[in-house]
Amino acid sequence: MQELIAQFSELDDSARAFAVQALRIGVILLLAWAAQALAARLIRAFREIMRRRTGGEELARIETLARVIRNAAAVVIVLVAGMLVLGELGISVAPILATAGVAGIAIGFGAQSLIKDYFNGVFLLLDDQLRQGDVVEIAGKGGLVEEVTLRFVRLRDFDGHVHYVPNGEIKVVTNRTRGFAQAVIEVGIAYREDPDEAFAAMREVAEGMRAEPDWARRIAEPLEVIGVERWADSAVILRARLKVVPPTEQWSVRREFLKRLKRAFDERGIEIPFPHLTLYAGQAKDGGAPPFRVAGEDK
Repeated sequence: MQELIAQFSELDDSARAFAVQALRIGVILLLAWAAQALAARLIRAFREIMRRRTGGEELARIETLARVIRNAAAVVIVLVAGMLVLGELGISVAPILATAGVAGIAIGFGAQSLIKDYFNGVFLLLDDQLRQGDVVEIAGKGGLVEEVTLRFVRLRDFDGHVHYVPNGEIKVVTNRTRGFAQAVIEVGIAYREDPDEAFAAMREVAEGMRAEPDWARRIAEPLEVIGVERWADSAVILRARLKVVPPTEQWSVRREFLKRLKRAFDERGIEIPFPHLTLYAGQAKDGGAPPFRVAGEDK
């Protein structure tokens, strides 16, 4: 009888220990869930605050940052909770951490480019060098930014081709759609034409566009005439520019301006030159011109 009582007593102690262990594990899991919920709430609050401050202009960047922070918080919480649960189960985490450290070093040597991509991705987001919807040129590729992650930037060019550029390959970012843009106009006129007359026609075209509501909201300032840019082989190159807001409209403004300028030049009789070649036979020392012989085929 005493042996039976002792067995029941031992069974009660084991059940009590198991219940306590299960309770501790349950508390750890509950705290991990609460921490995850709190992190998600804080991230949402951060996103809303930043959205109000920026007025929605940096929405894509904020969403990307929020996603990265949320994933990082989830990884940290899961790792900490997992180690605490293993400790409650009596499994030593020291060998696991040592193995993970050695494996991490080996993986680090083998995946240096991947780690570089992630580090560069973090700084691209923190420095706000590009956003989703920008038109950029990176690593020799240009196009519209469709997605920005810590690993790569996805671009779609004018032909519709999609380029995936690893962040580690990005050294210089040329962002063509940040704040405002300049629609640079370069046109050629014949050498016999008066540049001032051509400039007057360009100003007239620009003011005509600014008088229309549809174009007035895109052109922020009057035409800025830079002047004569260079003497080309067959033309005098004139340069001017228009400040455009939003910057994504610079190409449409430039195309419309050139279309109207062609019509204005035609109306004023200003010659738009084409490549041509002038043949010169030379001149003798006495001022006489040598004969210019033209050979033809006998029919």
